Amino acid sequence: MKTISVTTLGCKLNFSESSSIVREFVQNGFKKVAFGKQSDVTIINTCYVTAQAEKKSKFAVKKAKKVSPNGKIIVIGCAAQLNPEKFVKYDGVDFVAGTNFKFDIFNILQCNNEQKIFHSDVNEIENCDEAYSISERTRSFLKIQDGCDYHCTYCAVPLARGKSRNISIEEAVKNANIIAQKGIKEIVLTGVNIGDFGKTTGENFFQLIQELDKVEGIERYRISSIEPNLLTDEIIEFVANSKKFMPHFHIPLQSGSDDVLKQMHRRYNTNLFCQRIFKIKELIPDAFLGIDVIVGFPTETEQNFNETFNLLNDLPVSYLHIFPYSARPGTAASAIKESVPSEIIKNREIKLSELSDLKSYIFHKQFVGTTQSVLFEKIESDKKILGYSSNYIRVSVESNNDIRNKICNVKILNFENNIMNGIVLI
Repeated sequence: MKTISVTTLGCKLNFSESSSIVREFVQNGFKKVAFGKQSDVTIINTCYVTAQAEKKSKFAVKKAKKVSPNGKIIVIGCAAQLNPEKFVKYDGVDFVAGTNFKFDIFNILQCNNEQKIFHSDVNEIENCDEAYSISERTRSFLKIQDGCDYHCTYCAVPLARGKSRNISIEEAVKNANIIAQKGIKEIVLTGVNIGDFGKTTGENFFQLIQELDKVEGIERYRISSIEPNLLTDEIIEFVANSKKFMPHFHIPLQSGSDDVLKQMHRRYNTNLFCQRIFKIKELIPDAFLGIDVIVGFPTETEQNFNETFNLLNDLPVSYLHIFPYSARPGTAASAIKESVPSEIIKNREIKLSELSDLKSYIFHKQFVGTTQSVLFEKIESDKKILGYSSNYIRVSVESNNDIRNKICNVKILNFENNIMNGIVLI
């Protein structure tokens, strides 16, 4: 039996696509093995968001070539779309498939074609390929949308994935039902700009979540990153009243300076962002709020950074996902002559990381002594099993029973080393 392995860099959307691509190979007689083990075919799904992510793709190719010198290596993903000529030169790479061809690689491989690059302009792409992950995990990443029309000045994703497009609500519900039939209890809705859902089908995101809420068998949904200007009051109110949509939001701020937000071409200001945060906390006091922040954007002054720090310090957020600015070729920001020295970027990153640790500690400590509903995911050791509460608290318990993929009530005992420890209530 032939074997296939995959490594995925970047976002949950990439993960959902990798899973669907590998599933086609498995359905055609391949056996999936872990990346790093010898395999007949290795797929490397790349990311282009940062320069570091692109470097990791090169390392992945080298590793695949080392462990599988006679195997086929296929490079796909955002970096492959934007730099196909670069990747095809790497030793061992058989072919590179851009955005419009990544779901065709099984057929391409069967044709024994000598062509090395399969590529087209992303602006020509009209369809949104369906994708969802099915694995040993208790949650699935369901792709509902692709591409983005926003063209923020720092972001290369629209260059790699094209314009905003989506599957239909009917297709999303169909896929959710398939996932439910596999016994998976939680779905994470993924895309590039999921709040923009409906551009190509005349529908909208609020209609989508209303229909998904009705799917039997799925007990939990999580909304992945959603733009503040697209996170409407009706969406927040719906989550507050839904038993299935979890009190967990991931919202990109990027900067707490209105001047920098304008330079970034973001479609909101800090006032609107704060309104969304306070609306969530008003209706869902226990909600987990993860926030994306970029430090070191070329025009970011010390005053701009302090505005960001002070804003986040004053807001009831739970966690900061911090990105040091990385200039990406082809973006408008890469042409800005000003730049922030790397040591200043690092210092700002450290300062925000310390704030994130403090926010996380404050958020988690309030739940010590409470009872939380936890969906368990994986075994950490002989008796330790890890899961997540409805509001995305990592919880570890000791259990002699395998309670993976089960939702249990857990009494939270303490918060240590960034994890809540508890006991399962019978």
